[in-house]
Amino acid sequence: MPIFALDNELIFPPVHLAEPDGLLAMGGDLSPERLQLAYRNGIFPWYEGDIILWWCPHPRFVLFPEELKISKSIKPLLNRDEFEFTVNKDFASLIHHCKNTKRPGQDGTWITDYVEKAYTLLHKMGIAYSAEVWKDGKLVGGLYGIKLGKVFFGESMFSLVSNASRYAFIKYVQILKQEGVQLIDCQVYTEYLEGFGARMIDRKEFTALLQKYTGRNS
Repeated sequence: MPIFALDNELIFPPVHLAEPDGLLAMGGDLSPERLQLAYRNGIFPWYEGDIILWWCPHPRFVLFPEELKISKSIKPLLNRDEFEFTVNKDFASLIHHCKNTKRPGQDGTWITDYVEKAYTLLHKMGIAYSAEVWKDGKLVGGLYGIKLGKVFFGESMFSLVSNASRYAFIKYVQILKQEGVQLIDCQVYTEYLEGFGARMIDRKEFTALLQKYTGRNS
């Protein structure tokens, strides 16, 4: 199938036309309007060099909040409040850490300066959220993503000390559940998130859930 080239028009091709690896389109921009349209349709951006690539994988890796699994090893940390946990206390520092924290097996990060600026703007608009964990007053882990309706789209996380990102993820999923969020998009498979109960679902099921819970524009 062809890779669609986007221009200034706010439109995406149908997601069923994506390549087997999920690649759907390239180009366009990261304006708030385009990003919201993308997420509502199950599409997310990822960079390759200076080119914006747009993806909609099949199957889709998701977590239903009621299926969250908490390992025995992490429960003691939660019970004794090992870290201070906050939401939206310092989005700018959180995304900056996600951008700059080195990860095993990765040469770089998809979070460019442009991405950092775009998602910070979404945060100011009340669309992007951060969940932070602190130790002795220092930001040591957390995650950020997009919330539209009853769906949270996870984007990136980081950890500077053991279990910090796990702590943040569990705490925030519990809050999202209380807020009525029905679905957490984890995008692509990782063994790490599978340990929390995330699983694969069919792309058609995923996009149907988005239409139900976000008021997706087709």
